[in-house]
Amino acid sequence: MKIDIWSDIVCPFCYIGKRHLELALDGFEHADDVEIVWHSYELDPTIEAVPDTTLVEKIAAKYGMTPEQSERSQEDIAARAAEVGLEFNWREAKFGNTFDAHRLVHLAAQHGRATEAHERLMRAYFTEGVAVGDVNELQRLGEELELPFDELRELLTGTDYATEVRADEEQARSLGISGVPFFVLGEKYAVSGAQPVELFEQALAQTWNELHGDTAASTSDDAVTAQAAHDHGPSCEGDHCAV
Repeated sequence: MKIDIWSDIVCPFCYIGKRHLELALDGFEHADDVEIVWHSYELDPTIEAVPDTTLVEKIAAKYGMTPEQSERSQEDIAARAAEVGLEFNWREAKFGNTFDAHRLVHLAAQHGRATEAHERLMRAYFTEGVAVGDVNELQRLGEELELPFDELRELLTGTDYATEVRADEEQARSLGISGVPFFVLGEKYAVSGAQPVELFEQALAQTWNELHGDTAASTSDDAVTAQAAHDHGPSCEGDHCAV
């Protein structure tokens, strides 16, 4: 069963939603038969690679917040992340352009390491205060992921996988995706936002049962999957994250 995920590296609810899905997969008996495919999505494709303002300053300026209000919003998101064992050091976060980071994930996918790359980039940004728009940092992280040096260097000095990133983003537009994370299970059901673990568990079971002809087992969960498809969980749109 394939799970397609549209996500951005600097989207906190993408990190949280990713962890919710992983927790659901921990108890899913068919987890070994699940293939996760990552798709690129840029919350702010116009931003510079390494801005000279802090995340709190950027959010405050964008939405007319006071610094205190902006800080409280980040504290709330950090608390949500901590509930599932994630550390969001928002004071150190260096929000920036993620186009090259997405290209790096596509390179990693060619070596069967896309999920590992996505996790490493997110941890670098959210926990370690790494500027994931900085090509030198991406070089370091790519080497840490043991990606082939020549391919990595060619990627970061050229335009490899740019077409793939743009194709992901065009597909998102064609599907009407306006915020992330966005999950499509088995090419049948959509889960929008960082939904609760329990909802992912039910959606996984129903999708698997329907794909494998066990419609009787999935009937009782019809309302659950319908809710997952239409109700938005916490998500990010543009450079704004809302609950």
